[in-house]
Amino acid sequence: MANANMNCWPLIVIGGSSDRNQEIMGAFQEFPQVEACRLYSKFSARPSSLEAIPAVIEKAVRCSIYGRPGACYVDMPGDFVNLQVNKSSVKYVKCCLPPPVCTAEHSAVSEAASILAHSKQPLLIIGKGAAYSRAENSIRKLVDQCGLPFLPTPMGKGVVPDNHPNCVAAARSRALQHADVIILFGARLNWILHFGLPPRFRPDVKIIQVDICAEELGNNVRPAANLLGDINAVTEQLLEQLVLMEWKYPSYSEWWKGLREKMKSNEETSKALALQKSLPMNYYTVFHHVRELLPRDYILVSEGANTMDIGRTMLSNYHPRHRLDAGTFGTMGVGLGFAIAAAVVAKDQTPEQRVICVEGDSAFGFSGMEVETICRYNLPVVIIVVNNNGIYSGLDADTWKEMLKSGEPTACAPPVCLLPNSHYEQIMSAFGGKGYFVKTPEELQNALKASLAEKQVPSLINVMINPQSDRKQQDFHWLTRSNL
Repeated sequence: MANANMNCWPLIVIGGSSDRNQEIMGAFQEFPQVEACRLYSKFSARPSSLEAIPAVIEKAVRCSIYGRPGACYVDMPGDFVNLQVNKSSVKYVKCCLPPPVCTAEHSAVSEAASILAHSKQPLLIIGKGAAYSRAENSIRKLVDQCGLPFLPTPMGKGVVPDNHPNCVAAARSRALQHADVIILFGARLNWILHFGLPPRFRPDVKIIQVDICAEELGNNVRPAANLLGDINAVTEQLLEQLVLMEWKYPSYSEWWKGLREKMKSNEETSKALALQKSLPMNYYTVFHHVRELLPRDYILVSEGANTMDIGRTMLSNYHPRHRLDAGTFGTMGVGLGFAIAAAVVAKDQTPEQRVICVEGDSAFGFSGMEVETICRYNLPVVIIVVNNNGIYSGLDADTWKEMLKSGEPTACAPPVCLLPNSHYEQIMSAFGGKGYFVKTPEELQNALKASLAEKQVPSLINVMINPQSDRKQQDFHWLTRSNL
């Protein structure tokens, strides 16, 4: 619930609780669930009677999708299960209307357009709020017609395809540090965007904030313009105003020249790492060969430390709402659950679509037994475990054996190290899926080709990499640094 609330996703949780007549008596698992869930939700309540259940459910649904989406909790006492009620006394309620679509004030739109038109180094940041509001067509039109560079947040990837020429993700740090005007489309100035503060942003940067939640406007940085409303509707307002002004940002500017030079430099560095022939492989080599084989409409689920961060820069998204990761809350262990949910929808609506779940070995450990669920329901999931024997870094088998000579592992093993060469693929095999243990690019390609071709059962590819493999040289820790 906390994860959904922090990511602004609608979620209804219906939870059972102890019988009402046993309250304060020490009932089985008695706990103040309604009160506890208020910390993690927009709405938390227990129906007062069976007759009241429809009204409470209607309000939970409405609260979860109106305004900023979030989690809602409905508590059902155990004694409700066997109660009976006269049907005529039930308070039936119609389903709520669709969420209202709000637009921004005209004066605010005009002010924002004027600020953007006077910018020298503009930047659009596309957040997952834009993906949720289905603003892909209007934002794509804004990017194309106005010639603006854009940067997607992790789950904003695909709103405009990653291979669009105006995507400057390969020069993320340069774009953030030097932009003089930034428009936030459903993105928050939290830790993912370094709070909008120096040294990662200019001290005098002008922020134009587009958000559905009024309370979000002005967090951490005072905006130059506030556009409160539905992301898609507001984008169309802004585009209409810019068309009237006949404004387009010049593609030959020094800003574009500098961004393209930095993008080219960073892409060449990543390419050099990706094409290294040495074994064990590094992250970039793994993602390079994975990227070559993935279909364009795949759904990507990703979690881990370096696995998620480097994978975000190497694995492209071409469609909106096709990427799920640890998110705003940085929650580890969500990956396989996300993959199961995505695969259930894909299997029902788009049977040919594949769900690719890319996990670090530590992240996989949080919920690895969900492989049984994937096999039980025969879901179209391919799990790729990027295995470096640890969290951020581990030890190879020889170093591990040498270390054990100095004492018990409980006393001498680094806490970030996991057992070397663990065969996670055997978990998948144990439940009837296909498991692959790979050490070379050729083995990886063959395993992925076989997994994508297999339509009947899920697969897990356990990819061994250099335990000391890391991203290319950075200046900041992963919680506050960018990837490029």
